[in-house]
Amino acid sequence: MVKGRKCLVVGSGISGIGAMSLLNKLGAEIVLFDGKLSVEELKQKVPEGVRATCYSGELPESTMDAEKIEIAVLSPGVPTDIPMVNKMRDKGIRIIGEIELGYLAEKGRVVAITGTNGKTTTTTLVGEIMKAHLGEEKTFVVGNIGNPYTLEALKTAEDTVTVGEISSFQLETVDTFLPQVSAILNVTPDHLNRHYTMEAYAGAKEKIAAKQTKEQICVLNYENEYTRAFGEKCPAKVVYFSSARTLENGYFLQGEEICKAVSGQVEVLLNIHKGMNLVGLCNVENVMAAIAMAEGMQVPMETILKVVKGFKAVEHRIEFVATKGGVDYYNDSKGTNPDAAIQGIKAMSKSTILIGGGYDKQNEYDEWIESFDNKVKWLVLIGQTREKIAECARKHGFTNIKMADTFEECMELCTSLAEPGEAVLLSPACASWGMFPNYEVRGKLFKDYVNQLEK
Repeated sequence: MVKGRKCLVVGSGISGIGAMSLLNKLGAEIVLFDGKLSVEELKQKVPEGVRATCYSGELPESTMDAEKIEIAVLSPGVPTDIPMVNKMRDKGIRIIGEIELGYLAEKGRVVAITGTNGKTTTTTLVGEIMKAHLGEEKTFVVGNIGNPYTLEALKTAEDTVTVGEISSFQLETVDTFLPQVSAILNVTPDHLNRHYTMEAYAGAKEKIAAKQTKEQICVLNYENEYTRAFGEKCPAKVVYFSSARTLENGYFLQGEEICKAVSGQVEVLLNIHKGMNLVGLCNVENVMAAIAMAEGMQVPMETILKVVKGFKAVEHRIEFVATKGGVDYYNDSKGTNPDAAIQGIKAMSKSTILIGGGYDKQNEYDEWIESFDNKVKWLVLIGQTREKIAECARKHGFTNIKMADTFEECMELCTSLAEPGEAVLLSPACASWGMFPNYEVRGKLFKDYVNQLEK
């Protein structure tokens, strides 16, 4: 596969480090490039026991010829259309990503989940179901969830299952990637600063099923226009789930019950209030998708439902933190786009002080503002997008807006504005970059502040 071949790793983050580790074990010669760090800094990031030639600044075109690089492994944050990548492509260098590299070393079956929202919750839940079915030692949960595929791929065997959360950035560089069961949970506007158009963004998501045939399964959301349309051309066997209508075949919500239908014969699976710890319609959809995927992997329904009933919200996704001074605090830092943040608001049942704003991914905020529906009492804005969001809110007649320069100032504002019986929700509708390294740090700082408040 790559033994003895010279491979260029572009990017020295968690994906790049994982790629270097796997390439080293597979016997490849490694070249590491990262334009943002010095050569000395790059050498410090090379894993112990790995030999790599490091380049920083700009990668000279002559280097590609002299080094005879055959494969370039791009980290997800590296756009596939920048001049350097285009030059490599023109020279016949194979362009792949960390997910494709991991898959090339995969020996077992793969379950893969993508979508604008709900990926982490669904991936985690499917992972827990597979662990209950096969055992922890035979289940690997990888990908955008924070565990590089390349660090687990060589541990796989014929009887293991790898469950992957796969982002649109990661899907841009897959080639032979073939999951036994895939899912596209939804497609709504996001990352348009990278993909430019919704068609390109949806196209990237659809690559998760590109190599599938009718022998494999693709789980799709019937209530999302993009995924429903993709179902008409999807090469895999399509299984739908719906939160709004009864399906002849598939999984759907009927009143308070999640049901399964086969040729019109309906079976009630669980009550969403008695059989789930998760809140919000978005999580009902995530659970239906997870059930469909697990059944597609031949897991008994008894096992699936037992895990669902005991499953709690993943960190940073509509996560209840604490009640302080009669005020409930919720951490939804993973609400990094308007559609995800809409789900956070829908999950609230009290008058809410909402924290919004952050890095600008060129999203529009009209639908998010319209979803406030008299639930949002105050909107406290931070970050690069705060003026853009404030202007949008005023356009829609919402004027209870406060601005904060720092996160600490934001939290002080929220605690002063919130009254007993109300809620404070961090659900920013924006990425964290600029003020924070990632959404996890943002969510942790929120929780730390809340937990330090006097009861």
